[in-house]
Amino acid sequence: MPLGRRVSELNRTNCVDLLLRAFGSNQVVKALIFMPGATDEWYMPHSSRVALTNVNPSLLDAINALTSQTRIRVTFRPPFLLLHTGVDQLEPLIIVEDQPTADKIKGARFMTHALFNDRDWDFLAPYLRKTLKTTMRPWRYTTESWHFYRHSFAGWNLTGWEALEATALAARTTCTIHRKRVVFEVDHRSPADPKAQATGRF
Repeated sequence: MPLGRRVSELNRTNCVDLLLRAFGSNQVVKALIFMPGATDEWYMPHSSRVALTNVNPSLLDAINALTSQTRIRVTFRPPFLLLHTGVDQLEPLIIVEDQPTADKIKGARFMTHALFNDRDWDFLAPYLRKTLKTTMRPWRYTTESWHFYRHSFAGWNLTGWEALEATALAARTTCTIHRKRVVFEVDHRSPADPKAQATGRF
């Protein structure tokens, strides 16, 4: 998967956009997700630039450069490729309180091609509501989502359930499935990596 244009470095202004746009439909990985720890890494002074040495770098080249020159890691959690750091939880927390609604979501289709770069809940929620035909909480333009991380992920042919998982992973949220509605909340679990907790990097 080529990055689409010649670049010699990844930086705060181009990294996430380049990688998400380069991610193409394939039979192995259905979504590329920048988790909050990975996007936060770009605010650290030492990680503001990553060199790319190939003349025509690919998505794989870019990911290899990120993992070798920053604290960003890559994990394949089928069917997602996760870019993350030690502060991120790699398993989404989805609680099912109403099985018929969960079954309906599992049988639904999200978008053929989803591309969200630094998008907040108010932007993403209508897409979830429309495609999954289920009410989403919190309501748009309310304070309950102010502490959600902004969503940065690209996906192809996601099911409704996979869309919920990708949303939760990208924004560090949990979700609970009630009758005809899904409620997202901030994920308060401790960091997945005990070293991250010890250093206070949350």
